[in-house]
Amino acid sequence: MGIIDEIYTRYPFYGHRKIREELKDFGIFIGRKKTLRLMQEMGLEAIYPKSNTSKPHPQHKKFPYLLTNININFPDQVWGTDITYIRLKEGFIYLVALIDWYSRYVLDWQLSKTMETEFCVTALQNALQKAILHIHNSDQGVQFTDRKYIVVLENKKIHISMDGKGRCMDNIFTERLWRTVKYENVYLREYASFSEAYQGLSEYFSFYNEKRKHQSLEYRTPAQVYFEK
Repeated sequence: MGIIDEIYTRYPFYGHRKIREELKDFGIFIGRKKTLRLMQEMGLEAIYPKSNTSKPHPQHKKFPYLLTNININFPDQVWGTDITYIRLKEGFIYLVALIDWYSRYVLDWQLSKTMETEFCVTALQNALQKAILHIHNSDQGVQFTDRKYIVVLENKKIHISMDGKGRCMDNIFTERLWRTVKYENVYLREYASFSEAYQGLSEYFSFYNEKRKHQSLEYRTPAQVYFEK
């Protein structure tokens, strides 16, 4: 499952057949059914790289996607959020983050051993202590459609936008963040425990915000661009 996670992060458009072929390069020879079962257990499917928690709750209200043809021109205009797996030496934990689309600045992030909504709410509340945004964008996952999460946004009169089903490009900046975090930190460090991952990611997100220069930001850091506002 760890190798599948790594392959999938690199090639999110791969289905189970191509991932099975890629596994052979790692000396892993398993059948189609087992490959498919492991991907289903991780909640992975081609094109839409989400954990199984991105499935919507049938009773939760969904919101329309508000960002079609919208130019992102200033910090706190749009924040995006998402959840991803973080691979440990044995098992997985879960990471949520909120990122400012204009500056790529990560406003808050949280780790959790479970997929309960609370760690997402904590990240949102922490981020809102720093600024109030105009539009909040997420997928239709059960955490982000949970009333406990939605009420935090509604109380601040923040516009709520949600990705169309099966459209990973709707939240592309967060998807790029996951790729960066995994290849520059998680896969290199091979964390053994929750506490080790928390410490390592704390250091990495500080580096990401304050030190890592982005070509798309004219080689400035996310913090430099975000705090120009």
